[in-house]
Amino acid sequence: MDFTQAIILGIVQGITEFLPISSSGHLILARDILGIEITGALAFDAVLQLATTVAVILYFWKDLNLVMQTALRKLGHLPVNQKDLILLYALMIGTVPAVIAGLFLESLMDTLFRSSLLVAGVMILGSGLFIYAEWVYYNTVPKNIMTVKKGFQIGLFQTLALIPGMSRSGSSIAGGMLLGLSRIEAARFSFLLAIPIMFGAGSKKLLELIQSDVEVQWIAVIVGSAAAFITGIIAIHFLLTFIRHHTLWPFIWYRLVLALLVIYIIWLS
Repeated sequence: MDFTQAIILGIVQGITEFLPISSSGHLILARDILGIEITGALAFDAVLQLATTVAVILYFWKDLNLVMQTALRKLGHLPVNQKDLILLYALMIGTVPAVIAGLFLESLMDTLFRSSLLVAGVMILGSGLFIYAEWVYYNTVPKNIMTVKKGFQIGLFQTLALIPGMSRSGSSIAGGMLLGLSRIEAARFSFLLAIPIMFGAGSKKLLELIQSDVEVQWIAVIVGSAAAFITGIIAIHFLLTFIRHHTLWPFIWYRLVLALLVIYIIWLS
């Protein structure tokens, strides 16, 4: 894998990690389309994921700082804002489903869904979830009231991201919309909720990569990570700006068209 290919994969990761179109699915498709073969592909994906984790941490540093201050004040038995405390508890309990599912299912999902055809099928199924979320959202009035229970439920939706082609941000944003949050609030909670999972999964795979006998092209990894970080920041800002005034339909159409195109190409080959 040369630097150009590493940059391409980094850009793909940075853009698709935060847009509701699936980063893991696009990385699989990108490798198949470009003919990129990389030893330890899953580990390389994990390093790119760490780069985008840093991007979301920096972008939401103000929110994270508030969450950490709330936790410290609670531990110190100091007065805390009730809304901030609920957000803290919602993030904590919302992380649990993905942690449990990741421990037991991640390897299985990575093994079963590393083909373009299966990714295309999952992208279509995921689009169905987003369509339903938009339908419910259109027919109800968002109350924008976060609760610990909703945090756990959104965490359950986030576990769908273990399936390549589904999308972590898309699943949790759709879940938030179904539970009565506005698109922008659902997206904000989705990004905050993703941080511990992305960091934990990426760190675990990076450690496995370092301890393994796999020969790693570290310069290419660093170049790809830099590309993922920069495009990740841009993608977060774009999505939050876009969904403030628009629906998820452009992403739904994109997923459907891409999935059908992939299926058609595979059928012709």
